Amino acid sequence: MVVFRAAEAPALREVDAMRAEGVSAQVREGLAQLVEAGSNEGASVKLLFSAPGLSLAYAWFKSGFPLPRHSHNADCLYYIIAGSLTFGTQTLGKGDGFFVPSDAAYTYVPGPEGVEVLEFRTADRFNIQFLVGNPAFWSKAAATVSQELNGWRGQCPPSELASS
Repeated sequence: MVVFRAAEAPALREVDAMRAEGVSAQVREGLAQLVEAGSNEGASVKLLFSAPGLSLAYAWFKSGFPLPRHSHNADCLYYIIAGSLTFGTQTLGKGDGFFVPSDAAYTYVPGPEGVEVLEFRTADRFNIQFLVGNPAFWSKAAATVSQELNGWRGQCPPSELASS
């Protein structure tokens, strides 16, 4: 048995669990635009647990965070613990979730209060492939980040809103 604590969980980018693959020059430039605009303040992802063939992450995406269309080489099951998101044409909230099979392209848009999700994966190491072929996406996403940045700085997780 293993116990894990959210307070001790490292940021996903600090551990060797997810690696970017097939990053074109266009995607690299687009990601750099997002970071320069302040996208790191719009998301927090922590690796809660990892064992051979299994991982669990917590992600908090602030309102309107422009999550690029992407895929992973592992099955992913998402469970919303607070807030809401739009997945395709459906709005999902607390207690809802969705399954994304390995290598399927997807994205979602956090709702007005942001969204907190648990991400269950069938791998302890997995990739991310950004599947955005339109340069206009990156410019629009960077503009969204710039527009949302001040609001993100004061935003608390939706689970804290629900308990207050």
